[in-house]
Amino acid sequence: MLERKSTRLYFIDAIRAWAILMMLQGHFVDGLLDNAFRDNTSTGYALWKYFRGMTAPVFFTVSGFIFTYLLVRVPQTGFDNPRVKKGIKRGLELLAIGYLLRLNLGGLLQGKLYDSFFFVDVLHCIGLSILGIIGIYLLTYSKKLFLFPVVLVSMTLLLFIFEPIYASTTFRALPDAFANYLTRANGSVFTIIPWLGYTSFGAFIALLFTKYEAHQYLYQWAIGVSILAGALLIFISSDLFVVLSELTGIQLFEAIALNNYLFIRLGDVFIAFAVFMLFRKWLINSTFLKIGQSTLSIYIIHFIILYGSLTGLGLYRFFDHSLSPAMAIIGAIVFMIACSFTALLYEKHKVSIKGNLKNAVQATWSAMEPFLRASFSKARLLLHKLFGLVKN
Repeated sequence: MLERKSTRLYFIDAIRAWAILMMLQGHFVDGLLDNAFRDNTSTGYALWKYFRGMTAPVFFTVSGFIFTYLLVRVPQTGFDNPRVKKGIKRGLELLAIGYLLRLNLGGLLQGKLYDSFFFVDVLHCIGLSILGIIGIYLLTYSKKLFLFPVVLVSMTLLLFIFEPIYASTTFRALPDAFANYLTRANGSVFTIIPWLGYTSFGAFIALLFTKYEAHQYLYQWAIGVSILAGALLIFISSDLFVVLSELTGIQLFEAIALNNYLFIRLGDVFIAFAVFMLFRKWLINSTFLKIGQSTLSIYIIHFIILYGSLTGLGLYRFFDHSLSPAMAIIGAIVFMIACSFTALLYEKHKVSIKGNLKNAVQATWSAMEPFLRASFSKARLLLHKLFGLVKN
């Protein structure tokens, strides 16, 4: 059976395109701008810093939205849902790519695996979040219809509310490879807590869209609710937690109010959704939408160029915190164009590139196979002579 037909949500592709471009310029400027120009009293720098902070929450939320929107649109349920298998494959693929991008071939050839290999970043968190959403879906699909969305939004609230408690925990009892998913103390850029909260909330929004997609005034209602919710979270949520602390005497609410970035950023996500839904009819440029559909390729390419993944020879190594504002701005624009163009070129020729790569791997194996077989035979003979252990 086929998935239900519907108009593609182009505004979601547009949000993804905006978020990935914001990430590109944000990483470039943050990594290469000279510290002397990082002035929080400067209006321009403060605005740039605020909007840069929106990128990750929006990206995580959109990732959860897209995956769940596709997951629930097929008639099959449970393990019969083809999106479950695809999602598991995708989640594991993102985890694998996340680790591969942190490999250093020079160190690997010396038999070294640097600590940075185990740092957790965006791809790890999104991959694990997708697997988490699948797990919740499989546990709830056969129960009441409201259970799946309730669990998703409850997860967001729990992760955000209890952030002051677990934020300072270093999880020293766990090996670093696992602790890095829970704490930034060892060098991780992102952690599954609290960032899973944005992904699960994106999944919750996707369920609402799926339920009311045939409603005549879907976008009018969605835009209005998003603007109202966003304004409340940005401007009132901190005061609300102060009031709750005073009424209940629970210090946790006061701690949230003092560092209320999670709920405020969720408000930013609502506003971003409202803006892109409002202008959805004009956000149909094919190149821009293709950028939104090529975020993984762009992310990988930017990681290699900027941070020198695998080789260590990235821009960060040569221009670390050394550029003037003018050079940083020009460089960021060139960087965005270069990464996007390269990614779109790859997507256009992806089939042939993968085919050529497969042929190259097969040719390499064919060339090395006789040598490996001969080496293995010699090793067997040596072991047999030394220990008499190899009989077959």
